[in-house]
Amino acid sequence: MAGFDGSGKVALITGGSNGIGAAVARRLAREGARVVLADVDAAAGAALAEELDGAFVPCDVREPGDSEAAVAAAVGRFGGLDVAFLNAGVAGGGGVGDDFDLAAYRRAMGVNLDGVVFGAHAALPAIRARGGGDIVATASMAALTATPFDPVYGANKAAVVGLVRALGPAFAGEGVRVNALCPSFADTGILVPLKGHLQETGFPILDVDDVVDAFMRILDADGTGEAWYVVPGRPPEPFRFRGVPGPR
Repeated sequence: MAGFDGSGKVALITGGSNGIGAAVARRLAREGARVVLADVDAAAGAALAEELDGAFVPCDVREPGDSEAAVAAAVGRFGGLDVAFLNAGVAGGGGVGDDFDLAAYRRAMGVNLDGVVFGAHAALPAIRARGGGDIVATASMAALTATPFDPVYGANKAAVVGLVRALGPAFAGEGVRVNALCPSFADTGILVPLKGHLQETGFPILDVDDVVDAFMRILDADGTGEAWYVVPGRPPEPFRFRGVPGPR
């Protein structure tokens, strides 16, 4: 498997100011890629862009025009787009019983699902113009297993995996690969509300570097429409979905 060569490549990272997005940005820049960070956290994003000699674009992924502007910034500043890492995400969507919160529901679905749809729609023309490239969406192990502690989060992450599995074969003929990154609990800001409980119960927490390594493996591989799980103590690889029963 050949390693990713970032020379001449341009990457857009939503949710790029902090956490997994920022760590991936640093790795891609180290590999020679030019990075465009798109986030609502302007202070952290601008500082990281300066550190990496990249660019920062204010971006609320719930707004389609913000994703369009971020792609336009990548093309305008660096000449094109090769990798779109649709990583922006929030937790806390809640449930559908007494804990239902319409504002929390719309925020979680807007960031975690709409943000991926709008980001892919915005990125496709620029990636096609390069003759192909990669779209990687951050989903979660919550997409592959039940999440009774946050059902709406589980729903939107499962939807991201469903979208990726459909888009992979749809665009394979154009050289556009679409895959999902599915980490379990990683040591980032989104984990703060759960971290104490996980530590008390002894549940292992992923190091962010392990998630970055998995992201790079996706770029190095040749598959598409895959959901790569990232869990402590196991090498990352595509989750093997069972085939559905057909008609008789």
